[in-house]
Amino acid sequence: MKLAIAMVGLPARGKTFVARRIARYLAWLGHRTATFNVGDYRRERLGAGQPAAFFDPANVEGTAARQKVAMHALDEMIAWFEHGAGIAIYDATNSTRARRAQVSRRFKEAGIDLLFIESLCDDASIIERNVRETKISSPDYAGVDPEHAVRDFLARIAFYTRSYEPMTEDEGSFVRLVDVGRQVIANRVDGYVPAKLVSFLLNLHIQHRPIWFSRHGESLYNRENRVGGDPALSPRGLDYAGRLAPFLHSWARSEDEIVVWTSTLQRTRQTASLLGVPSTPWKALDEIDVGVCDSLTYSEVEASFPDEVAARRVDKLRYRYPRGESYEDVISRLEPVLVELERERRPTFVIAHQAVIRALLAYFTDKPREEVPHLPVPLHTVIELVPHAYGCTERRVVLGPGTDP
Repeated sequence: MKLAIAMVGLPARGKTFVARRIARYLAWLGHRTATFNVGDYRRERLGAGQPAAFFDPANVEGTAARQKVAMHALDEMIAWFEHGAGIAIYDATNSTRARRAQVSRRFKEAGIDLLFIESLCDDASIIERNVRETKISSPDYAGVDPEHAVRDFLARIAFYTRSYEPMTEDEGSFVRLVDVGRQVIANRVDGYVPAKLVSFLLNLHIQHRPIWFSRHGESLYNRENRVGGDPALSPRGLDYAGRLAPFLHSWARSEDEIVVWTSTLQRTRQTASLLGVPSTPWKALDEIDVGVCDSLTYSEVEASFPDEVAARRVDKLRYRYPRGESYEDVISRLEPVLVELERERRPTFVIAHQAVIRALLAYFTDKPREEVPHLPVPLHTVIELVPHAYGCTERRVVLGPGTDP
């Protein structure tokens, strides 16, 4: 499959935010992806710090320069598809029917399917917040007084607004986002991946809130170096469970503010039992299924299945335990959990297992799939993530003894 996604919208409407989230989501699912940001191409070829007047449609020289840069980015994107199937995102304003028709024609000639994603927003508070949080910290305004940068960028928006033409039904397949997800409209959207993207976009928002990940407290199997199973917590694991409630409630103003999810296995449910907050078990959050190795010690696995151990060392991401799962299988079954995490606006605490948290952590921290099986997720440590426009901040808090590799 070769699919191009072209963003549409005025500046500061969240196009790059949406483009980056889509790229991260698709890469996490295993698609070959790339993003071609025309603003980056402009800064590289023409230099950063162009004043608002450069974006005036009446500025013939500026318009010609921007057109040339946009077409260069498009050329490189089409060339990227020559190396194989994949999904690429053309992150640009594409603000007129003429420009979109040109983009459509180029992709059609190259035999590449096209989906437009238009982001509309008339909420002045959202626009100004976006300008202040992301735009004035871009290379275009390095060393510039923040208030001057805001005024200049708002002037740039005003120039684009003069010529902006919203998409119409006759322009092909598109998804329209209104006020960053308040409303989502799909027009002639066809195909498995585009339909999946509509579902994903329905759940995006820009509200800041913490997401906490933690493995269960130490289990009896952890102490015995056994894999899988459904053991209870050890005394040290119960001690960790007792330390979680003060940590959580030091942040929250009320119990109603926190969402707690666990797996269906008793070690995660025991860990959540002392929080004083209702928890919801998810089967999808269960630990990786180790198949025939279930409940064996690591030494027993080495002795009984040496060929399997060797195969797993070669490719830990794709290796599947006999009658069990691979990390890729875990990622696949976690997709509904991930989408729900994107949708949730309240602080969320996920108590799960090492492989599961590795997979979810890789998404939020934008790590390649090959790194998933190797991300450090020790016991008795809370990983706090706060998503923001272009990524997330991470903090790790060790709450008790009993960590492991």
